[in-house]
Order: sequence, then C-alpha cells, then structure tokens
Amino acid sequence: MRKKLFAELIGTFILVFAGTGAIMINDIAGAIGHVGIALTFGFVIVALIYSFAHVSGAHFNPAVTIAFWSMGEFERKNVFPYIFAQILGAVIASSSLYLLLNENFINVSEVSYLGATLPSGSLVQAFGFELIMTFILMIVICSSAVHGKATKDFAGLAIGLTVGLESMFAGPITGASMNPARSIGPAIISGNLENLWIYIIATILGAIFASMVFLRVFKSDT
Repeated sequence: MRKKLFAELIGTFILVFAGTGAIMINDIAGAIGHVGIALTFGFVIVALIYSFAHVSGAHFNPAVTIAFWSMGEFERKNVFPYIFAQILGAVIASSSLYLLLNENFINVSEVSYLGATLPSGSLVQAFGFELIMTFILMIVICSSAVHGKATKDFAGLAIGLTVGLESMFAGPITGASMNPARSIGPAIISGNLENLWIYIIATILGAIFASMVFLRVFKSDT
C-alpha cells in the first residue's frame, strides 16, 4: 500500500508541478502559450499513466478515485488514503513552484495565483464546463482502461490526449481542472480559495455521473 500511495503522491506532484509550472513560466516569460500549456498537461498525463498505472492505477485525481469506488472498481478503505496522497502531492508541487519562482514575481496574481483554476465568466458557466469535461474524461478512462474489450495498451494515450484537448479548448474559460487536487494545491498555497468549491464539487459529480453511465450503458457489453 505504501508504494501505491507514494506513486499517487509523486504522480500528482509531477502533474501539478509540470502543468501549473507551465502556466507560471508562461506568465513570467511568455514563452509557452496557451497551446503549449494544454500540451504540457496532456503529455505529462500520458507519461505518468505509463509510468505508474501498474503500481497504483494512476488516478492522480480525487474525482477519479471516488468514481472508481462508486462503481465497485476500488476498495472503500483506500479512498481517503489515495485522496490524501493526491492532495499532498499537489500542495507540495505548488509550494515547490512558489519557492523556486518567487524571485520572478512580486504578487502571486502575476503568475495566475500559482497556476490556479479560475473562472473567467459566471460561476454557473464554470460549474457546467467542469462537470461536462470531467464526465468526458471519466468516460474515456472507463472505456479505455476499464472496459473488458478495451485495447488497454493505448489507454494512457487516449486519456492524455483527452486532457490536452479539453485543456486546449476550455482552459481560457475555467482553467480546465477536471481534478480537485490540481485545483486545491495552487489554491491553498496562493490563498485564493474563493471559487475552489466549483472545482471540487463539479468534477466529482461529473466523474460519478460518467461512471454510472459507463456501468449502465457500456460495461454490460464486456
């Protein structure tokens, strides 16, 4: 179990360090761009899944962990330890980025509050986008990595491309979280907690809804 928890911690650390680090460095140097940030998130997910899926299942996302539990694919006793490891990894990543890059900015607002997920429009719009995007992500995860007939060797690529695509088109609207831990880390360290609830509740609901759809519509075909 310790190996699984460490894999979840280090994997979420790498995800948040690379993804939100790209946002911060783009704000500082202007050298990456929106597409580059989206690709960073997508590429790092691909790398992490192929590196850690055989160790911990490569969740790196509390919404995914909760959804797997809700559909009977994950033991209840491991839900809290996994979520704790994921959030801790995200917080350590945001702390590391702050310590490494704080000489390049005066206020955290200059670096998008350490790469936090922030709505650019209404809260209803952000909630809807995050719910639907997490639904799509979880459907892809289930269909590529859980379904009995899936070609699971390509699951990492399918999931990473989905994250990159959703980050590319919805990043300017909501920050394209799809992951409570990814939002919690920067929010805690930057102190910007105002709209964090959206990125916790909407993503968890979206993932659970997707797991229900998968069980009722697709898994019966295994």
